[in-house]
Amino acid sequence: MTSVQATSLPAIETVVDGPRAAVLVQHPVRRSIVALARTPISATEIAGKLGLPRQRVNYHVRKLARARFLEPAERRLRRNMVEQRYVATAQSYVIAPELLGALAPHATAVTDGASAAALFSIASRAQSDMTRVMAEAGTEYRRVSTMSLTADIRFETAEQRSAFAAALESAVADVIARHSAPFTAPDGSPGPGRPYRLFLGCHPIPRAASDGAPNE
Repeated sequence: MTSVQATSLPAIETVVDGPRAAVLVQHPVRRSIVALARTPISATEIAGKLGLPRQRVNYHVRKLARARFLEPAERRLRRNMVEQRYVATAQSYVIAPELLGALAPHATAVTDGASAAALFSIASRAQSDMTRVMAEAGTEYRRVSTMSLTADIRFETAEQRSAFAAALESAVADVIARHSAPFTAPDGSPGPGRPYRLFLGCHPIPRAASDGAPNE
């Protein structure tokens, strides 16, 4: 006995509802359950993998299903009983920064562009922007076009890092000037075309993820 099989999961789902986000983060077992449910799985199977009583897992599964982090997948007959399996609604989740309201970092409030606070604020704004863009695309059934670039690099000295930053800033300014339309018209009105926001972030790789090189 089966229901419709689950389709491939969205890569990322942004959680913009505070009470819903609380359901996921208020108990570590729930995060483990959703991680296991990237493929269809039953409460009994989850209990076995986590070494927890099935009744306790059932409680959390119901909470997650009501909060739309889990949805019913196939049913199967097991030991003369129909067993319901569940699947997560996404591969991973992002908690929207705007849930913090006035406490969320704001890119315009940080004046030191070389500070960690500036990078956090810019990344937070990018996440918030993408939340809104993805919501718009979802209602209009459109694919979102994005651009991203990442590279792992090393600096031997602070002088080398400073020279890199200056050269990168100059190169980016040149590329923007040659390959994009004016963002605003001479009269101050918006220029033609769809506006995009570019940010480049560079930060030390966490010690555990590197080869033990000292932080500067």
